[in-house]
Amino acid sequence: MSAEKTPIDGSSSANTLLQLHQLLTSCSKSISGGNFSQSQTSVSMLINFLDSVSDASISELEPGAKENAFKILSGIYEFLCSPSLNQENIDALSFELPKSASKFAGVSPQCLEISDNIIHRFIEKCSPRDMLPILCEALDSSNKTVQAATYVCPLISGLSDVFISLQRRHFEQIKVAVPVVVKVVKAISTESDYEDTELETLFERIVVNALSIQTVCRKLEDGENEKLRALLGLYVLQILALVSVSRNYLHFALRLASILPYSGISGLGLITGYNVDTMSHIVIGEDEEDCSSFSSHIYLGASLSVVWAQKHDEFAQAAKFDFGAIKTELQNNPTKRWQAVAMLKHVFASIDLPWEFKRYTVDFLLYITSGDISNKLGHNDCSLYMTSLFSSLQALTMIIIYASDTVLRKNAFEALKRVLGDIPNSQRFDILKALIKNSDSSSMVAILLDLVRGEMHRERILRTSLQKNEALEADSKTCQSTLFWSTSILELVESVLRPDTGGPPILPDNSDAVLSALNLYRFVLMTEAAEKTNYTGLQFKNNLQKAYNEWLLPLRILVGGIAAANKNDIDQHAVDTVCALNPLELVLYRCIELVEENLKHLA
Repeated sequence: MSAEKTPIDGSSSANTLLQLHQLLTSCSKSISGGNFSQSQTSVSMLINFLDSVSDASISELEPGAKENAFKILSGIYEFLCSPSLNQENIDALSFELPKSASKFAGVSPQCLEISDNIIHRFIEKCSPRDMLPILCEALDSSNKTVQAATYVCPLISGLSDVFISLQRRHFEQIKVAVPVVVKVVKAISTESDYEDTELETLFERIVVNALSIQTVCRKLEDGENEKLRALLGLYVLQILALVSVSRNYLHFALRLASILPYSGISGLGLITGYNVDTMSHIVIGEDEEDCSSFSSHIYLGASLSVVWAQKHDEFAQAAKFDFGAIKTELQNNPTKRWQAVAMLKHVFASIDLPWEFKRYTVDFLLYITSGDISNKLGHNDCSLYMTSLFSSLQALTMIIIYASDTVLRKNAFEALKRVLGDIPNSQRFDILKALIKNSDSSSMVAILLDLVRGEMHRERILRTSLQKNEALEADSKTCQSTLFWSTSILELVESVLRPDTGGPPILPDNSDAVLSALNLYRFVLMTEAAEKTNYTGLQFKNNLQKAYNEWLLPLRILVGGIAAANKNDIDQHAVDTVCALNPLELVLYRCIELVEENLKHLA
């Protein structure tokens, strides 16, 4: 019977050890004899044998499998430590054995220790420069193994030893390994089926790996030292992001924080993105291929470093952040505040982060936008940051829509309004328009349209005060009072009442957005008529006729048809539909009456 079907008792365990001894002897003879083809076959048979033992012990299909795995692994280590084993054998086995030995790491803590020893033995006896790509290749195949979190631990520790053992070209070689490690840890940390102890062991090895790079930095000359310190900074930021996503481990975060000052990183430099851009330029330069190999988690980690400091004073102390000074500078400097808001989008948009981090990030945003920041804008232009500010605000709308915590939703909405208020008037409408046109949520579109109406009301009040007080600088401020009162408002209303599909909006799905758009249209119509103005062009006859024929009448037919279809239906969905359409129908008819009245007046 095969070993897979036979319980591993004392006798079969002895047979397995004998088989191991025979395979090792065969490998040694064929390698030493220079028979390349035979040596490849022998090594392949050894690896297949080891993989079958590790698979059986991890799956625990056979009694005594774990004990047998420990004996087999110990036998491998004893073989590698044999004084009679020549370098040729060690070099040949170094290509495959580290990967096979690491597969035993998940069997037991004892096997993990022996796996560490085996890889350390190879690093002692082989060239570190040769071992680095071997370990990286083994790491890169972790997705093909079970218990990947423990499988990668000996390999990562092996890389730590390799880094310290390198004799030259430290930066170039470590730069190759770092993206591989980050990729593997990212894949593992975002999975939910690992025990806390497994992840703690993994992150312990990762932190030690970062510390080994720091040790190497201290031995280098200024030029290569600067490059490696920058690489270390980027590495630590990525690992900090993964620690945050995984289990929110404070003790690991604190150890990573202590490395940040060594890389020349400051809290203000991180939250504005300056440090990240500087380090990236040093490490990556203009090489697009290199750029693609580094994770977007760098920016997430940079943003989270400030959030960690907001949550825990000890993190700020470990990272040497003057958190009070950071907040004050951001409150007083509009450009740096916009840069910070742009960085925070990485936290808001992350689907993997716990909501707790988003709550602290919103609190931080509320703090740096507190006070009368609009008076500190001066003549600053945020054109360079429009795309990033839009992305941050869009991510904030997702929190408003999906957060289950009422307080978080409320605070996120307040933060949204403050950030919008922090954008110069000349660019605020463009941001709101983009948010409306790129939102799939009817409720969010309604909220944003209400904000537009609020901005128009504010401009109207300002315009009225200017007309009453001729002493004010009317020339400069009249322009500021008509930025929202423009023909773009009609385009905005049309995008809701007559979507790109060409027909009326889908109801009742979009009833919130439609009701808000109708209220906005009615507000503009009544205000322009009362003040005898036409900033928006709405009072032109052709625009009134277009609104009447293409927006309002098709909508009235649609609403009337839905109401009639559900009038006598007692189904709960039908009742909800009618209730949702009642206020919309009321405002719709008032809009129609106003348009008809204005058209009659123009006739």
